[in-house]
Amino acid sequence: MAESVREKLVGAWRLTEYSIEDKKNAGERYYPLGKDAAGVIMYTPDGYMSAQLMASGRPVYANGHIHSGTIDEMAKAAKGYMAYSGRFDLNEETNTLTHHMEVSMNPTWLGQAQERYYKLEDDTLTISTPGNFAVLVWKRAENNAE
Repeated sequence: MAESVREKLVGAWRLTEYSIEDKKNAGERYYPLGKDAAGVIMYTPDGYMSAQLMASGRPVYANGHIHSGTIDEMAKAAKGYMAYSGRFDLNEETNTLTHHMEVSMNPTWLGQAQERYYKLEDDTLTISTPGNFAVLVWKRAENNAE
């Protein structure tokens, strides 16, 4: 029996590109977290997902403590990071994924359900917003199971 799209989606994926269309210069794209952004998105068999994306080279807190950087250090760290998790829905007929933001680094996203288009080809997953305004390209992560 052939593997379903949902079964193919389950697992971990590493970010290879995150770009957004530049509204001022139609057709041009920019990289909000840099061309060398890193990230992992995971889909579980029981219908949950988690996405973590970051700009490379973010400075560490001078005091080395996770919860007690300066306001400026914490703001710079947050500006270069995106994170959210929650349930996900998959619609194979419309090639859409819906991420339900149950937790999010950005409080604006809490409680939102964001629909995205997906294309799954071999070990590449492309997720985009309508009109390809934002495009995220992911490669299947190596199997880390022992």
